[in-house]
Amino acid sequence: MRFFDGFTLEHRAVRAGSLRLRRAGSGPPLLLLHGNPQTHAMWHLVAPELAVRFTVICPDLRGYGFSHKAPASADHAAYAKREMARDMVELMQGLGFETFFLAGHDRGARVAHRLALDHPAVVRKLALLDIIPTIEHFERADMRFGLGYYHWFWFAQPHPFPENVISTAPEAWFRAHTNREPKDDGFFAAPALADYLAAVRDPAMIRSMCEDYRAAATIDLAHDRESRDAGRRVACPLLVLWGSKGKIGTWYNPMAVWSRYADRPIEGFPVASGHYLAEEAPAEVIAGLRRFFT
Repeated sequence: MRFFDGFTLEHRAVRAGSLRLRRAGSGPPLLLLHGNPQTHAMWHLVAPELAVRFTVICPDLRGYGFSHKAPASADHAAYAKREMARDMVELMQGLGFETFFLAGHDRGARVAHRLALDHPAVVRKLALLDIIPTIEHFERADMRFGLGYYHWFWFAQPHPFPENVISTAPEAWFRAHTNREPKDDGFFAAPALADYLAAVRDPAMIRSMCEDYRAAATIDLAHDRESRDAGRRVACPLLVLWGSKGKIGTWYNPMAVWSRYADRPIEGFPVASGHYLAEEAPAEVIAGLRRFFT
């Protein structure tokens, strides 16, 4: 199958380390950030179509895929979304882009949200796929959330408990986490799945992933509360997409939630998919992003 045709595969340095990425296209810059437990490969169906009109940059986030793995610390500060966002701003500046369009899915959407709050002057438009703000999740947590998002609490347990369990059988864990049967990889295309599995076999990636979730339950919440208390909201145009078959669209009213975190009226609609929008329903995602960013 075609896989990122016309894209370069490269590593670019930022102050904290090196980021693996693919890029192609011409026109206004568009940064696409992936979710967990994936890599930039999740955009393989979407990015080539968007590269017809945009300069598309798809990196692996800090700690994920084959980007740099920051050392862990007791305060988990290296995996705060603030630091992960700073990597992305430095990456784009290094590529010559002082402002850009931004879209993120899952963990990448949380990085994108923080980036828009901390660096409002650089984000021209923002699209967030299948999340509500981290602080909203925790403040609304109930039994349903605890069971459905159990991994938020498991990954956040002290090192090395979750890392040891996952690294014992990383491929089996990946398929269980993404609701895939051993012989049913569904909408995960072979080259993308191979990239995901190569990453999860790396104990350093598993440690970093858990640090990401530990940060979400600690330092990220502190940053979110500070921003909310100060009245800092997303200043640029905001598009919210969610899977109609997933938890976000079933449990929450994404438009109502996000409207409280934005300075202007927001756009949004459900996509006929579960959580993995860009791979389950790429045509809808492409159409929505192309219209919004054009």
